[in-house]
Amino acid sequence: MLYGEQPLQSSSNPSTSFPSGDEAPANAVPRPPRRRLLLGVVVSLVLLLVGFGLLAGVQLGRPVPPAELSLTVPASVSIPGQVTDIAWPAQGQARLDVDGIGSLGGSGGANPVPIGSVAKVMTAYVVLTDHPLDAGQDGPAITVTAADVADYRARIPSGQSLVPVAAGQQLTERQALQALMLPSANNVAQILAHWDAGGVDAFVAKMNAAAARLGLSATHYTDPSGFEPSTVSNAADQTVLGQNALRMPALAEIVAQTSAKLPVAGTVRNYNSLLGIDGVFGIKTGSTDEAGGNLLFAARLTVAGRPLTLVGAVLNQPGKGTDEQLASANAATRKLLADAGRLVKAYTVIPAGTVGKIRTVWGGTAEVRTLAAVQVIGWPSLTVTVDVQRVRSGRHVAAGQNLGTVTARSGTSQATTELRADSAVAEPSWQWRLTRLR
Repeated sequence: MLYGEQPLQSSSNPSTSFPSGDEAPANAVPRPPRRRLLLGVVVSLVLLLVGFGLLAGVQLGRPVPPAELSLTVPASVSIPGQVTDIAWPAQGQARLDVDGIGSLGGSGGANPVPIGSVAKVMTAYVVLTDHPLDAGQDGPAITVTAADVADYRARIPSGQSLVPVAAGQQLTERQALQALMLPSANNVAQILAHWDAGGVDAFVAKMNAAAARLGLSATHYTDPSGFEPSTVSNAADQTVLGQNALRMPALAEIVAQTSAKLPVAGTVRNYNSLLGIDGVFGIKTGSTDEAGGNLLFAARLTVAGRPLTLVGAVLNQPGKGTDEQLASANAATRKLLADAGRLVKAYTVIPAGTVGKIRTVWGGTAEVRTLAAVQVIGWPSLTVTVDVQRVRSGRHVAAGQNLGTVTARSGTSQATTELRADSAVAEPSWQWRLTRLR
């Protein structure tokens, strides 16, 4: 050891000890221990798993869209065929409707023509609108005046339909309507007009106002009996009036009577000789030289167990005198009723079988079938509306599950069947639910 030199001392701190000739970098970072690296990896994995679990929970918890039903059922269907072979009368006008369903058509155009005593249907309609009666009810009394007797006598020479009356006698409203509608008494039409409105002109104004309310655009009344040829209408308008008149219980009951007993006149009979034939139960005859033979008729027809009402009109039929004219009207009416019985029946508009599919967004499908064929009452060329009511199916569809209904309607005639799944549609797999994009 040289004089002035310090002896070298070893340090116990290995971090400050370097091999000979090496120097420590000024920015050296200590290396982390191995366990700190392992901890970081574990934490990252846990966070990754938690994130995946949250994402999976969100995916699995998302609502699954319900199955979608697609059908080939149309919104309307026309019954195949055409109504071309109805025996419409060769002369005059005619119309034939099925009340509540529709019209089989008509013939002879739509021009207004004289209608004779068929006009009395509107007379009865106005009286019962102002003074309603229930079936079988008599109603208030109407006193016959001396002026009424004079009117009766003045009408005799012209050969009008009349019933004898006497001053001071009383007719109930029901009896007056029976005299009006059965033997077609023109003088009682006059009595009712005075009783209801105070005079003929005021009453005729009511008749025309009622015609306007009912939409009878070709109809015009100038008297309450129809004896005047200026009282005109057409077959279509009178058919509509007949349908509305039958909704009055007292009138529907009266026009179906073959006879009635009245004071002074005694027993009177209905001019409508078709009552009880071919289902006919009303409504009113009419006959004059200008109008010819006329019949506004109503008949019952049962189709597939359902009672129907046929309403129609035959106007201006030929013949010499009342008997021949009404016979012509009756013959034409019977032909129309026979054709209605042949054409009006139950038709299948939606057959039993496959009418669509049910599909899910995850790829499941099943055919959809009607439980039974759908039939409605109608005739060829009649348009039938179709309505589908769907039931929300959810994400699982079982075999035979009810998926809704199909209803076909032709007026008041309707029929419904269920829609059923032909096979099951399984729920979505968990793999699909985890990976779904929508």
